[in-house]
Amino acid sequence: MASIQSPHHRKRGALHPLALAAATLCALASGAGHAQEEPARITISGRASAAQAVGVSGFGDVPLWRLPISATVIRTDQLADAAITGLGDLTRLDAGATDAYNAPGYWNQLAVRGFTLDNRFNYRRDGLPINAETVIGLDNKQALELLKGASGLQAGTSAPGGLLNLTVKRPKVAQRSAMLGWQQDGTLGAAIDIGDRAGAQGELGWRINASASRLDPSTHNAQGHRWLWAAAGDLRLSGGTLIEAELELSRQSQPSTPGFSLLGDRLPSADSIDPRLNLNRQPWSLPVVMDGRIGSVRISQPLSADVQLVAHGMRQRLDSDDRIAFPFGCSAAEDYSRYCADGSFDLYDFRSENERRTSDAFDLSLQGRAATGSLQHQFNLGLLFTRYATRLGRQAYNWVGVGSIYQDEALDPDPSLTDDSTNRRERTVELHLQDSLTLSDTLTAWAGLRHSRLHRESRYTHPDDPRPTAYAQSLSTPWLGLSRQLGTGSSAYLSWGQGMESEVVPNRARYANAGQALPALKSRQLEAGYKSSSRSLDWRVAAFDIRRPVWSDLLAATGVPVDGCSSSAPCRRAADGAARHQGLEAEAEWRSGPWALRGSAMALHARREGSADSQANGKQPTNVPALSLKAQAAWQVPALPALALLGFITHEGRRQVLPKEQIATPGWTRIDLGARYSQRLGAGTSLVWRAGVDNLANRRAWKEAPFQYGHAYLYPLAPRTFHASAHLNF
Repeated sequence: MASIQSPHHRKRGALHPLALAAATLCALASGAGHAQEEPARITISGRASAAQAVGVSGFGDVPLWRLPISATVIRTDQLADAAITGLGDLTRLDAGATDAYNAPGYWNQLAVRGFTLDNRFNYRRDGLPINAETVIGLDNKQALELLKGASGLQAGTSAPGGLLNLTVKRPKVAQRSAMLGWQQDGTLGAAIDIGDRAGAQGELGWRINASASRLDPSTHNAQGHRWLWAAAGDLRLSGGTLIEAELELSRQSQPSTPGFSLLGDRLPSADSIDPRLNLNRQPWSLPVVMDGRIGSVRISQPLSADVQLVAHGMRQRLDSDDRIAFPFGCSAAEDYSRYCADGSFDLYDFRSENERRTSDAFDLSLQGRAATGSLQHQFNLGLLFTRYATRLGRQAYNWVGVGSIYQDEALDPDPSLTDDSTNRRERTVELHLQDSLTLSDTLTAWAGLRHSRLHRESRYTHPDDPRPTAYAQSLSTPWLGLSRQLGTGSSAYLSWGQGMESEVVPNRARYANAGQALPALKSRQLEAGYKSSSRSLDWRVAAFDIRRPVWSDLLAATGVPVDGCSSSAPCRRAADGAARHQGLEAEAEWRSGPWALRGSAMALHARREGSADSQANGKQPTNVPALSLKAQAAWQVPALPALALLGFITHEGRRQVLPKEQIATPGWTRIDLGARYSQRLGAGTSLVWRAGVDNLANRRAWKEAPFQYGHAYLYPLAPRTFHASAHLNF
């Protein structure tokens, strides 16, 4: 988004037992002719194996069941079973993650434990920070690691919900695969993944991923295209030195889809709205274009049998053209928080072209094991240097007339560059230390500290009124944990940690403290949990309590919170209570014979407290469901072992639409079905067919209700959608 004033915002009941039964059914794939059948491997989308390590945790190769944190690891082959091609659809697989402004055709936003992840600070790629203000391709990703809760130890400044880390595919022996896919209405995609190792000892490895898609979704006026090309290589030298390098280029061009809204004081029925309708449908509507280039080099050098030095650097450049015919507010009623009661809205021609975002990161760390007396340590000590810059230009944000959700009316465009943006620069140095201390055979203490020294500055693009700001801060985010192993594969834990966010008051005349740096927002989390892992059953439960301070605009004269202020009635941005999110998460996976079942649930009590505005206290935040349930099932057909039938259930409770008024969208349940059929075509060659249908019952509902920049939005569930793919390994 070009600036906070930019109008283009980003986005896309209880379960009944019969719904769970229905989820185990699916449409059968066609027969395989005379090819040999290969037993289907049963996988569950979203499963985090308890034996897996979670690299983003920073504690090395410790298995997940031992770590005093909550996390989920999702492999991209599991995403294929669920026909997931973008980060926004991860909300189908884990109850802790929900939608937070997922507009089709734009970059994705996620909320974890009710807090929206910051696309600038809450995303990682092989552990290094990246900017996620772009479409992120998954074709060259091996797994997605979702860390839940306060992430100050892993990220320094970040929103308190968690972190999403993308791990890149690396070279392996004789990797050759190709994929063709189709999705209703006419989306077609192809991808290839090839690689191998060479040399007498396999010391040189390479891997190439490439994909291209024609985008033609069920949403009207949303055709586009997308491609990705990526290469990864490594070199193993004498002395254990490992050099890894990778490069990724990507592009997506597609018109985005704005949200619906309240109609006056009324929540429109989702049954009355066509979910395929795109309000960005003017003859002059242009696609959002996002180009990405990113590359990294990592060198690992063993210093002894137990310690290694790792140097890891990355550079990312994003270029984008952000354009939309944007519906916003109702000037006829002088209410810009919603559309007019008759379905009309003000329409703006928004264009912010030639946006550029660059990110650089370099981490130098010492990792390994050591002993002090009878105590065993597993540690990670390092320095992280990051640099971030946003370069924008003047933008168009011009009123062009009145549109309607009920009928098309062609309006004249106005691409005049009449609005300004804000350019930003940031430099950060972070010292991080993590240590797990084995106190006994069953008791482990965990500790960590990240100290961040940051310098941020901004400058308005108006040549005569730059309104510059600049400030520096030093922030420390400690973390502590204690875990006890209670048996083979089970542990109980308690952890406490902090998170940090930093901001400056906008340098505008309407603020009495304009341009001043605010004290860092220091969030705190307390979590207690239990994990158990066995051959047939993995399960965990965690209770958490997160408190995050809130800054509000308060009238300078009275200290009363206001929704807006002006130079004649200036306000101060200051501390105003906190957001308190308390919840219980549970996850279980059971495997027996031909069956594999997985379910996750989150009950969340999220409220505002301590605000000077009594109407805000005790209110459920907007767009945050109090209950979220996700379930997946796989059944390998005994009579046809090559065939696996798949089912997915997503249920979310109601969401508040406005911060203070009691208007809420009803809860909803969606059922998706699929099938996977595996064939062995010859020695070393196999073919995997997948087919499925999303939103089987063609359910109409408001999927999410984000409230951003003073405006309420509504996004519908996508209609029933069929998809199919073929994956060849050769």
